Amino acid sequence: MSRGKKDPALSRRGLLRGAGVAGAAVIGAPLAAEAQTPGQPDGPPRPIGPVTPAPNPRMESGTPPEMPILQGTAGSDYMVDVIQSLGITQIAANPGTSFRGLHESLINYSTLDWHTCTHEEASVAMAHGYAKIEGKPMLVLAHGTVGLQHASMAIYNAWCDRVPVYIMAGNTVDAPKRGSNAVWAHSVQDAGALVRDFIKWDDSPASLTHFGESAVRAYKIGMTPPMAPTLIIIDSEMQDGPVPENPKLEIPKLSRIAPVSGDQNALAEVAKLLVNAENPVIVADRNTRTQAGIDRLVELAETLHVPVCDMGSRMNFPTRHKYNMSERSRGLVAQADVILGLELLDFYNATHSFHDNIESWSDSRIKKDAKLISISSADLFNHANYQDFMRYQPVDLAIPADSEASLPYLTEALRKLIDPGMKAKFEARGEKIASDHAKALTAARADALYAWDASPVATGRLCAEIYEAIRSEDWSLASTTGNFLSAWPQRLWDMSKHYHNTGAAGGSGIGYCAPASAGAAAANKKHGRITVSINPDGDMMYSPGVLWTAANSKLPILYVMHNNRAYHQEIMGIQRIANRRQRGIDRTHIGVTLRDPFIDYATMAKGLGVASFGPITDPRELGPILKKAVEIVKKGEPCLVDVVTQGR
Repeated sequence: MSRGKKDPALSRRGLLRGAGVAGAAVIGAPLAAEAQTPGQPDGPPRPIGPVTPAPNPRMESGTPPEMPILQGTAGSDYMVDVIQSLGITQIAANPGTSFRGLHESLINYSTLDWHTCTHEEASVAMAHGYAKIEGKPMLVLAHGTVGLQHASMAIYNAWCDRVPVYIMAGNTVDAPKRGSNAVWAHSVQDAGALVRDFIKWDDSPASLTHFGESAVRAYKIGMTPPMAPTLIIIDSEMQDGPVPENPKLEIPKLSRIAPVSGDQNALAEVAKLLVNAENPVIVADRNTRTQAGIDRLVELAETLHVPVCDMGSRMNFPTRHKYNMSERSRGLVAQADVILGLELLDFYNATHSFHDNIESWSDSRIKKDAKLISISSADLFNHANYQDFMRYQPVDLAIPADSEASLPYLTEALRKLIDPGMKAKFEARGEKIASDHAKALTAARADALYAWDASPVATGRLCAEIYEAIRSEDWSLASTTGNFLSAWPQRLWDMSKHYHNTGAAGGSGIGYCAPASAGAAAANKKHGRITVSINPDGDMMYSPGVLWTAANSKLPILYVMHNNRAYHQEIMGIQRIANRRQRGIDRTHIGVTLRDPFIDYATMAKGLGVASFGPITDPRELGPILKKAVEIVKKGEPCLVDVVTQGR
């Protein structure tokens, strides 16, 4: 396990002094909850071992007489050869008969690691989280019409987040081959139509040669920025049958994919605007896919000595870098004369204030003569039906290109323009920014002390204690933060690696966080890295079965429940409406809270095979329990800590 750079402790004393003693206060009394390990209820441990099924006269023990032994190579074996040629090493799937041929080949003919999921939405979300860490897709299998419908929400999240998810869905095309009511209900004339509005490309191959070409094409298209999910429909008969004689099957070669960089003349124009600006600012959102992306943005900021505001859809810029001014983005944007947007999901929102009154409206908060520049691959590809492209923001110069690939050329163009006089001026500007950054960090630490000893546990303390438990490890935060946690991790934690924060769901679909974090853990596992998910309670209830998957796949992941016992954003919305209408808020808990009964996530996790602690309501217990949980995760097992928390 690699060790990170030591950071000042974020206990109460550490927050006050910026260094010092770690963790929460020492507890004299026993902890409220010990680790709850699978197979260890209140009585003696229950032996766990192989289960021998009872004889079943209806179970097939061999090849049915009407099904002759396959002569030659199965079509699904060829499919596996193609899949493995793409460098895909892991698969997430809930089983389905429409892809049974490929399933059998994958488990007996391939070397892929299999993650058994209990819901297709979890399968796709796992692949979503995996791709954000690994930089390439995991294979997902979906069963016919019902599987794709279950998967559709997670596919939409990945689409909105521009993440490559590689999906294959089974289907029985030839109607006479549909032998039961279920097969008819699970088959479809045009399977891709269900999700076509929010994937980048799909196809339904009619032959194995067609499959080979389309499978490689789907991977290539999905991995070309802007990245997005792709879908291949695989016919059941083509999987189950043998490879035809003399088919001359080949595995198509996958092209090396080079992201499109910005036009050199356009980047030179951007450089001129930036060096001549008095108050330039860089706003980054989906700029970074790799560590190189972070390093390139740091190089750009240090060359120009400008503030960088990270909007959080990716880990774009180190949180402790002296030019990170994300907390003050609105003020900086308002004062800027040049704004450079890098893969901005919502440029309009970055430059406007939205007023959610009875009649909603927005107004600009930027200078009238401010120059706006966009470098974004989003301009290279868009769909129309689903409105995830946000409101139109006119900019002075739009460069349709991958921003991460474009940054080295922009930095080089800047260096050619910066003379010694400019350099001294820019360095003085940098000193002011660095001072403001230090003040913002001090203010964040002071803010985190508010309600430090409160019960339920304040989110500031929750995040400070989690960081204290993991900061000396190699860690990856794979859960949504932002508004759900008042951005405490970004404000308090030292994030510098691209895997330190994987960002939000993309489509804001609840149910993403728990399985996506498991997918990130599947990618982080080979690096000996701890994955952390500060998981909203409502999100967990969309796909609690992923806890079983984490246990079954032995994923080293720490789930910390942000258990505020409500859909808190909806509470705020309902209360606001009720206040507008002067009806009071005494009934606004109806339909938006998770109480009567409260959910015991620790007990639920135990039942699904995951070690667990809690529910924790006393903040003094939190630090020591988290340290115990981390030790379990370091041994290669998942663990859940249920913390009853304040709203945000």
